Amino acid sequence: MSKIRKCLFPVAGFGSRFFPVTKSIPKEMLPIITKPLIHYAVEESAQAGLSSMKIVLSKNKKNIQNYFMISDNINSASNNNKIKELDLLIQKAEFDYIFQSEMLGLGHAIFIARNEIGEESFAVILPDDLCFNEGKSVIGQMIEIHERYPDYCIIAIEEVTDDKKSNYGIVSGELFQNHENLFLVEKMIEKPEADEIDSNMGIIGRYILTPEIFSKLESTPPDIRGEIQITNALKKLAKEKKVLAYNFSGRRFDCGVVEGYIEANNFYLNLYKNTNNN
Repeated sequence: MSKIRKCLFPVAGFGSRFFPVTKSIPKEMLPIITKPLIHYAVEESAQAGLSSMKIVLSKNKKNIQNYFMISDNINSASNNNKIKELDLLIQKAEFDYIFQSEMLGLGHAIFIARNEIGEESFAVILPDDLCFNEGKSVIGQMIEIHERYPDYCIIAIEEVTDDKKSNYGIVSGELFQNHENLFLVEKMIEKPEADEIDSNMGIIGRYILTPEIFSKLESTPPDIRGEIQITNALKKLAKEKKVLAYNFSGRRFDCGVVEGYIEANNFYLNLYKNTNNN
């Protein structure tokens, strides 16, 4: 069994919920206190031992590339230690960039990275789902599960309220081999009506995917909005009993909406104050 080395970050979207600021600043570069969302995502990946960062972005988001460049020219700045921390993070991994010319959904963003990924399992992190853990990160927890069950795709889930179900992919299934927080997925619906599925398990932006996902994506038609949904491709693997859903340990902030972004900043501000007062 090969160890997971690569993490994919699909960040080409418009960030329309944050217009007009995201007209010129990528949503993934919005700060949570002193670091942008994409920094936390790459940091989570590196802490889990992943060494190859594959970033899918649009031509208007090249400042994400600039962020992950060694910053020798400003090492004399007053916040020198923070810059050194970023440089150390950059040195831990290789960064590759894949340009998505059309915004055709998460499934499409993953599919166009197939040549960069090759025939190996890989992680996917959506940076606007910011996850906090005092112990092992969410993607680190999922990698441990994949090492035990390498033939399965793994999706992270959390319980959502009925009024929020239409914002998520929702899954249902049975406990897998008596694990308390792990389910064998039987049914998946992207953004269902409240009564369309008897489950409140919503998919969040953490995935471990096997290379089989690429053939499933290739045969997945666009939805009514012209987007290729990763959920629809995973449905095919779920029918083959190859998808596990993991109710992770940790706290997740939905920074894809203004309310969740503000909540995350307030939470991390308290951490920042506690760290700097000790």
